Amino acid sequence: MPVVLDPDAAAVYKAFQEAGRPAYESLTAPEAREYYRAARIVSNPEPPALESSKALAIPAPHGTIPARIYTPQTLRKKDGLAPCLVFFHGGGWVIGDLDTHEVVCQKLAHEGELIVISVDYRLAPEHRFPAAVDDAVIATRWVAANAKDLGIDATRLIVGGDSAGGNLAAVVALTARDGGPKLAAQLLVYPATDFSRTHPSHSEPETSILLTHSVIGWFGDHYLGGADNSDWRASPARAKSFAGLPPAYVLTAGADPLRDEGDEYAKFLKEAGVPVTYRHFPGQFHGFFTMGKLLNQANVAVTEISAWLKSLG
Repeated sequence: MPVVLDPDAAAVYKAFQEAGRPAYESLTAPEAREYYRAARIVSNPEPPALESSKALAIPAPHGTIPARIYTPQTLRKKDGLAPCLVFFHGGGWVIGDLDTHEVVCQKLAHEGELIVISVDYRLAPEHRFPAAVDDAVIATRWVAANAKDLGIDATRLIVGGDSAGGNLAAVVALTARDGGPKLAAQLLVYPATDFSRTHPSHSEPETSILLTHSVIGWFGDHYLGGADNSDWRASPARAKSFAGLPPAYVLTAGADPLRDEGDEYAKFLKEAGVPVTYRHFPGQFHGFFTMGKLLNQANVAVTEISAWLKSLG
């Protein structure tokens, strides 16, 4: 079935085309980061009022990993402790930061009534695979180890992210299954799960929107730098087993090269007996999740995910 964009998604795509923005693959990584950062002002919705937003510095062998902890005005506390979502931003492991995903993290904290910790893992090509994975694992383990001091219930610790961040969340869930900490759930928003790029959605003309087929190659080259793309820490779909993983929420978009990867990963999880909530937005493109000012389906997604987060307890 051909992909048909929702009217508002089609309008946004047309505006991006008419703006004459250069393709990321024609830029240096630092230039691409600035373009991506600038776009958030146009597309991010208004942030909700929170109790607090504070900087964190998570200790790591290479120094510290910057992070931000968002505390909403209403928290679902048990014995004085609240659930927590450790969030990894998208951006192909090359672009994106705490600011580009700040509003979506704030909205998840507010609507999900939980603490959100956004992690600023190291980016490629300055820091290639597996640096981002290492940072994501270190950050998650640090939050678990320091949960009580942070006001967090360690038994209600969730990992999540969008795109490259969804990839990292899936890898952290696999790592934690075998080496701790025990996670309550994983949130995978249009995750990258397989670097083979052989799924049909990687060759359909209708999916090469914003996240184009060519820029995926640029991201992959920067991130992997010649590393084995079948390593499960890069391609979690290549893991030997999915049994024993925490419940998952998997979101996909119709006009997205990663659509089939996310769909397949949800099936792998289900077949392994993992509880899966699967949500497909057929008329949206990759990246819509953070564009709540322009695309109401982004706000719908946040609200539905927040309801799922609440259903976890």
